[in-house]
Amino acid sequence: MHVRNQRVLPPPPRTDAADRHPAPADAGPVPRPRDPFFDNAKYLAIVLVAIGHAWTPLRSDSRAADGLYMFVYAFHMPAFILIAGYFSRAFQARPGQLKRLITGIGVPYVVFEIAYVLFKRWADDSPEYPIGLLDPYYVTWFLIALFVWRLTAPLWQVIRWPVPVSLAIASLATVSPGIGDDFNLQRVLQFLPFFVIGMHLRPEHFERLRRPEVRLLAVPVFLGALVTAYWAVPRMSARWFYHTNSAQELGHTWWIGIIMTFALFGCGLLLTAAFLAWVPGRHLWFTALGTATLYGYLLHGFLAKGSRYWGWYDADWVHTPWGQIGVTLIGAVAVTLLCTAPVRRVFRFAVEPSMEWAFRRDSAELGRR
Repeated sequence: MHVRNQRVLPPPPRTDAADRHPAPADAGPVPRPRDPFFDNAKYLAIVLVAIGHAWTPLRSDSRAADGLYMFVYAFHMPAFILIAGYFSRAFQARPGQLKRLITGIGVPYVVFEIAYVLFKRWADDSPEYPIGLLDPYYVTWFLIALFVWRLTAPLWQVIRWPVPVSLAIASLATVSPGIGDDFNLQRVLQFLPFFVIGMHLRPEHFERLRRPEVRLLAVPVFLGALVTAYWAVPRMSARWFYHTNSAQELGHTWWIGIIMTFALFGCGLLLTAAFLAWVPGRHLWFTALGTATLYGYLLHGFLAKGSRYWGWYDADWVHTPWGQIGVTLIGAVAVTLLCTAPVRRVFRFAVEPSMEWAFRRDSAELGRR
């Protein structure tokens, strides 16, 4: 059959609802609803961070308290960092993303770094303590670390072996005492593998962790870690879990640093998986608080430092078993309150500043879209 000379008729005019009500030109895809699992995980992780800080002055009271401290420090920041890496998968340094990086991380770092130094000068009677943006004070290190990690996110998406490369970088940092304290680079580099592996996880990986059999396996993992932490108290310095020093600065030969890099990464990753296996996946009373964990993280440090400056731990009752339980509950309740809506409204100017005036209009428009 020959159809070359057939006349092609134009398509009939469309008269459906899409023609009568065209979509806006800048309409994007419908955003997916938030997964309560991750909000729950972030809330529970920030509670562990606050409890760990509350336990710091209690470590000398008993070997059990010191063991619990080491157990929590083995995975509470790795869990937080892994989740941060997971939510940085789409970062490509686009104008809108850079705007949010500056307003959501860069500016809060400057604000809280200055605020913490001024607080120390006032509360600790240290008027000469310098303000130095290159040397993060207390909890502010995480902001500068997250800033650096997120800027490097496109790199970890294109190289062939991202996790081994990040582990090699962390190992080199652990054996390099000359890195110094600028931007707390030791922590930035030593915690890097958790961020990188988080970037390469997918939703199905978290679904597998929540299987009943995995939850059952997590129980002996936690019990084994608790026993190991109790055993390690007189044999190992908890400073390894801070990731702020090289092996030589901790009094060991360089090759111990390489071994500890892989050991701490494996331990942190295993305990993070066990922790996530028991995170609820449904909406609970604290799910909404998981959207404001940065408020709890940045603000609870003032209470933690103030408790030392003002001698709250000098009371005798604090150093009893019931006192230690009370301190634990106080830390958990305090950070929970700092994640609530009233606190967010008061401190939004510092944690989530609106700075449209600081950006060119095209960048701001892209950020809104």
